[in-house]
Parts: sequence; structure tokens; C-alpha cells
Amino acid sequence: MRGIICAEVDRLEWTANLPEPVLEAGHAIVSVKRIGICGTDLHAFKGNQPFFSYPRILGHELAGVIEEVGFNVQGFRAGDQVSIIPYLHCGDCIACRIGKTNCCTAMSVLGVHRDGGMRERISVPVACLLAANGLTLDQTAVLEPFAIGAHAVRRSGLAAGETALVIGGGPIGLGVMAIAKHKGAKVIAMDVNDDRLSFCGQWAGADALVNALHDEPAQRILEACGGELPSVVFDATGNARSMGDSFRYVAHGGRLVFVGLVKADITFNDPEFHKRELTLMASRNATREDFATVLEALSAGAIDVSRYITHRAPLAEMIEHFAGWLKPESRVIKAMVEL
Repeated sequence: MRGIICAEVDRLEWTANLPEPVLEAGHAIVSVKRIGICGTDLHAFKGNQPFFSYPRILGHELAGVIEEVGFNVQGFRAGDQVSIIPYLHCGDCIACRIGKTNCCTAMSVLGVHRDGGMRERISVPVACLLAANGLTLDQTAVLEPFAIGAHAVRRSGLAAGETALVIGGGPIGLGVMAIAKHKGAKVIAMDVNDDRLSFCGQWAGADALVNALHDEPAQRILEACGGELPSVVFDATGNARSMGDSFRYVAHGGRLVFVGLVKADITFNDPEFHKRELTLMASRNATREDFATVLEALSAGAIDVSRYITHRAPLAEMIEHFAGWLKPESRVIKAMVEL
């Protein structure tokens, strides 16, 4: 079986000798058709991904078609198009028992803690499949990154009419913006790249744009909010400095959500944190409920996948394109690998 292995930092290897998956009880063999490339893959390639070891088959934003499946109460059959929920949880720990399967104490994520889908076929638990017969393959593959944004929005308790500042105009930040707008919130987008900011306005419908380098961020945010700071701030940068600065942009009594992950310590001023009685929360992965939210948003036309996916390559040619996708001048929003 053909596939690509991240052998070590800065080295991807093509192989035609991967072992074929074997059907086992409670699992399905899925023929992979689309693989979305995300920040996790890029960080792993560059050696900046926490909880990661080499060698590893990357790929967790997956669309595929079931090749083989045994009896299952969900009713999946061979030929069904599916999205794969890549967060494999134990079902027994304290987090799982309260429905927070996204932060299971024994969490194992495809493409991170165990081999993912950058190959022709993969075996996955039937419980991790999501029916996607009504979607395109592209839509099916991006359910996962948008579900991460949907989970962050749900964690925040963002309500219609509230104002949210989303820091970071990358794929995850854009997903947060799209879901927040779909929920009826006003969205301010902040980034350091004018091209990205323009896309935030055109694609996600951001109501105001702030360049953190060229503008006076705090002042521009106040102006966009009519003299008050936003009640919810999402930091989707995965940048330690940005995450530390983000405390300054939250209204008194507001919520700050760290969507991005950084391999570093974050520090903040405690008197300012207490004065504002801020709520700081992490947002990790997503649950089936969040995938359902994205499915509803797609059905409502709130997410334009065609413009979100900006670069493509077949699996056999991906390695030659991968390093280029890392460069800012490539203007990648979402790269998609096709089989």
C-alpha cells in the first residue's frame, strides 16, 4: 500500500510498502480520498508539535469511502462516504464520563499519537465515522478543522449579538470566524498579514479588520466595538507572544479562549487578570456535537469550502509541494491532498 511517512524533522518519505489494514470487530476499512493539511502536520514536519514522536504517518483531516465493514448498529455499509473523527478516546476516564471525549486522559489522535491517513487505506473504529453521503469529498475532509472552530465557539458560550475578536487568520481562526458569524455574533479579525485579513473579510465576513503590526491594536479594537472591548477573544495563533498579549483585549467579565497550541509557557499579569475577572479556557479538538454543528452550517451555506481550499496535489506529488506550502508567499489557506 502506498503512503507517506514523516520519518523525522524536515523529512517526508514516499513508500509503496505499507502494510494493508486488516478488518477487525468494531472497525471499518476506509479508502482515503482526501487529506487536508493543517498546522499540526506542518508543526510535526518542523519539529514543533507537542506530544509527537517519529516516524509517523500524518493526516487527520480525512474523507473516504468504506471498503469493508462488519455488522454495526450505526448502519454503515461498504460504499458509504464518511468523514473520520480522528480523536480516539477511552470512554471510561473522568473526561469521557462527563461527555468531554475531546480531552480524554488517554487521548490518541490519528496522525499525531498514532499513524494517520496519509495512505491509501486505514482501519478506524466505526464509532469514529461520520456519514457524509450528502457532501462533496472536499466538504467531508474539512469537517474536522471547522469542528475545532465550532468547539471553541461552543466552549466560549458566545451568543448572538456579542462581539468576538479572533486573533489569527489561519485555517482554524477562519473556522472560528465562520461559526461565530453563523451564530449571529459580530466578528473582529486580527492578524499580521494584510492578505490574510482581506480574506477574513471577504470569506468569513469579518465586520472589522485589525493588523497587529501596523495598527494600534487596542485602540482599533475599541473603535470597532464602540468604545468597549469584546466580551469574547479567541487566540488561534499558536504563538506565545500573541497569546500573552491577548489578555489585554478582553472586556471586564469576558472570556479568553486559547484555540491554538504552543510548545511554550504563557505568562500574564495577574492583577489585570483579576481586575477584569476574566475566564481563561483552553479548547482542544472537538466532539461529535461540534461536527454536527459544522454539518448544519454547511447545509445552510454558511461555509464556502471552494474558496477555503487554495492548493491541491495528488498523494504521489505531495512531498514536492509540502515545503512550499510552509512559505508565507505561497498564500496557502488550506492545502488538500487527493487520491
